[in-house]
Amino acid sequence: MEKIKKLILKTLKWVGIFVASILFLMFIIPLLFPGTISEQVKIFANKRLAGKLDYKRTHLTFFRHFPSLTVSVDDLLLLGSKPFQQDTLLSAKEVAAGINLKNLIFDGEVKIDEIYVNDAYANVFVNSKGLANYNVYVSNPSKSSKDTAEKGTSVKLDLIKFRNWHIKYNDRPARILVDAKGLNYTGQGGLSEDIFDLKTDLEIDQLDFSLNRIWYAQQKYLHADLITRINTDALTFVLRKNELKINDLPLKFTGFVSILKDGYNLDIKAASEKTTIRDMISVLPPQYLDWAKDTKLEGKSDLFFSLKGQFSEPRNVKPKFTARLLVNDGVISSTKAPVPMNNLNVDLNIDFPSLDPEQLGLDLKKLSFDLGPKNSFLAVVKTKGLSQMNVNADIKGAVNLQTLDEALGLKDLEIRGLMNADVKANGIFSMDKKLFPKTNGYIDLKNGWLKTTSYPNPIKNINLTATIKNTDGTFSSLGVKLDPFKFDFEGNPVFVNADLQNFEDLLYKVRAKGVLNIGRIYQVFAKKGLNVTGLITADLSLNGRQSYATTGQYSKLDNKGTLILKNIKANTAYLPKTFYLKEGNFQFENEKMWFRKFYATYGKSDFSLNGHLLNTINYFIERKGTLRGNFAMHSNYILVDEFMALKNGDNDDKSIEVEYAKAENPKSSGVVIVPKNLDVSLEANAKKVEFKGLDIDQLHGMAAIKNGQIFLKNTILDIAGSRMNIDARYKDESPLTANFDVAVKVKDFNVQRAYKEIAMVRQLATSAKDVSGIVSLGYKLKGDFDANMNPIYPSLEGGGVVNLRDVAVKNIKMLSVIGDNVGADAFNNPDMKGVNIETHIKDNLIHIEEFTFKVSVLRPTISGTTSFNGLLDILVKIGLPPAGWIGVPVVVTGTQEKPKIKIFSRTGQGILKALYNRKTNDVIREERRDQKKSGREQRKEKRAQEKKAKKAEEQVNPN
Repeated sequence: MEKIKKLILKTLKWVGIFVASILFLMFIIPLLFPGTISEQVKIFANKRLAGKLDYKRTHLTFFRHFPSLTVSVDDLLLLGSKPFQQDTLLSAKEVAAGINLKNLIFDGEVKIDEIYVNDAYANVFVNSKGLANYNVYVSNPSKSSKDTAEKGTSVKLDLIKFRNWHIKYNDRPARILVDAKGLNYTGQGGLSEDIFDLKTDLEIDQLDFSLNRIWYAQQKYLHADLITRINTDALTFVLRKNELKINDLPLKFTGFVSILKDGYNLDIKAASEKTTIRDMISVLPPQYLDWAKDTKLEGKSDLFFSLKGQFSEPRNVKPKFTARLLVNDGVISSTKAPVPMNNLNVDLNIDFPSLDPEQLGLDLKKLSFDLGPKNSFLAVVKTKGLSQMNVNADIKGAVNLQTLDEALGLKDLEIRGLMNADVKANGIFSMDKKLFPKTNGYIDLKNGWLKTTSYPNPIKNINLTATIKNTDGTFSSLGVKLDPFKFDFEGNPVFVNADLQNFEDLLYKVRAKGVLNIGRIYQVFAKKGLNVTGLITADLSLNGRQSYATTGQYSKLDNKGTLILKNIKANTAYLPKTFYLKEGNFQFENEKMWFRKFYATYGKSDFSLNGHLLNTINYFIERKGTLRGNFAMHSNYILVDEFMALKNGDNDDKSIEVEYAKAENPKSSGVVIVPKNLDVSLEANAKKVEFKGLDIDQLHGMAAIKNGQIFLKNTILDIAGSRMNIDARYKDESPLTANFDVAVKVKDFNVQRAYKEIAMVRQLATSAKDVSGIVSLGYKLKGDFDANMNPIYPSLEGGGVVNLRDVAVKNIKMLSVIGDNVGADAFNNPDMKGVNIETHIKDNLIHIEEFTFKVSVLRPTISGTTSFNGLLDILVKIGLPPAGWIGVPVVVTGTQEKPKIKIFSRTGQGILKALYNRKTNDVIREERRDQKKSGREQRKEKRAQEKKAKKAEEQVNPN
């Protein structure tokens, strides 16, 4: 016993020494190597990261991620790569790197084999131009054998752990948004090997996913247990064991993903087999989950889908997607339902080759349920294609909507009525080819009732009988009847009766009468608190044929009646604010829709219209109709700035292009976007128009909106105290760019006032600051607007003549320098009255044709080139008495602020033109001084440039 006791004590002694040694080393190692590790990590980060990295403090310890020795960085912030240097790519409370002890102690090297990141936010972003913010890692250049032997920091990962992450991925070209909150991830394996198995455990508390602004997942819980074989040489990921759970729905994945030079190669299969309807419904949006908790859900479901093929945007290649959903013997019933929804069966197949909507195939082999005897529904629908869709459908059912409401246990919606439907269709639907499937069917609703929790009163007495018939598969035999469609709301009956025949040349007979309070009816369907108001009163009788209007047979039309709108608010996808139609009285007279009284406001701007629209019937009938009309428009004030697409406003229903442009250019105003479906002439009269601080008074002239462009013809306006005549054309290219042509004629233009009030004058005629008096001009220009609707000067082309009718010119530096060198003080105050100056603009250069003026007894003649940035390449010939026949040549180079002269020389120094890309609206290169060349070469190039500039002026056509 004594020996055993000694052995135990001896063992405990050595164990204690060993433990104490380990603890001692755990304390001492961080003290021995802090400089080595901190310095190596900094060097590694600086060499490998292109984005700015910042953090508060570092720690070297065994105890944060025991038993690993880790270097930890607190409050890390990593900014994105160009052009996102000011945006956060990653922020984290802690980032820790596990250090390989063996290499540290024996080799003095820092080898990182573990990564830990806690409480982090990652913002991964690809903008509309395809530029990404995550390109911050600088790849390691190839090294010689000598380099590879050097010591340093290296990464050979075996473990990655993320805790409590918020990841946001926004890919705007693909229109994908992923927002994952509460993400925890563990990845284990030989991550630095050429081929390794990555074991992944992933958990996300809340996952949101949208594609093209359609939410496919919101606030979903996700858990994944994955084993993925990764081949880093071939960049291939093989899905070996992949079990995923979205809320209560399990999914299993198999297949592989290979990364190609210009895309991906995919072969992925997924299945959720032998699950229940309740599991399937758990992946629906959150608003349906509360309903599911209180609802009896029984039945089996299966889901299969696959994605196979290559994805490459440059080669326009996309994979094939297929899916199948099966629901068998389903039962849905609320606790209060007298009759459940029984025998719910769904068999849906989706075939989506190349992700091409034109090849999309939907095969709903069965959708059926019943709500007791004589209360059943069955639908079989098969389609192929989109713009030319092959349709085979059979829909039949008789449903008591109140029974359906009670069976489903709908909380926010109360519906009643007897609905009966029987529709059969077989054939091709094509708007372009005017084909419609052979169809025979009807939908009948009697004594309908609709009430929501958003509004206390229902829409009641809804009665609808709609029939549709097509006998030969063309538009010409298609007939649709609504006889009748009527309902009561707030004590006001609404009645619509319609008989539509031959959609190839539509024969229509429509009667509509009633009063609608759209503010209140909107509340029936929408959330409370939204500011929607307005009243519509209709008493219309429309009777005619489509071709009567298009062929001018207006006497055969019998369209009459009135439509009165009051206090209506309306938004469009391309304007930041809301239009407020205070009053609109419309009268239909055969082919015309008259605006008898129309008054609207938009922000600070106001409009009143009198006139008519043509083609209103065609506009609502045709696939791509165009509204035509002629109006007189009056306005007290128009503020153009508030029509710019990216300005702040109350419109939340913007187009995705505007939404992305605004997010990526928060400080830009955008340009004005013109409707593409209008062909309207306007006699415009506006007392005041304001544009970017420029005041325009008493505007009067003819305007037109056509093909997405605005035209001004013989428009007269007051600007900077002068009467101006303008012809112009404007067209937007995107929310951020536009192009324009303009021709301007103005007499009695006060130079100093124009220089002070008009920014473009200060840019185009910088020397105008030294000129006072009255000028006249005729000028043509075309060019582009930038994202703040300022002209892009290198895009400008054109030219014209400025007549210095009654001016005084003093102290122009270029002339003063010449005067100082030739001993003629009169150059400081030359006589330029009545002189015509002709110039041509192209590539940010202004080419000046020869013009002559007086300086005492001298007759100087000026010609040459200057740039918007002030570079000079001017030839001045000083004509000597008696008649200026003998001239002294003087070359002026340098800049307008610091001119340089050479007397008795004709050889200046040319200016290389700016390079501008009209497709992308980018200035590739600004103008700059040319290399020194012979006088002959310079004169040849100058003549070529001037010829191109003059030709550009001739091509300017604002109409």
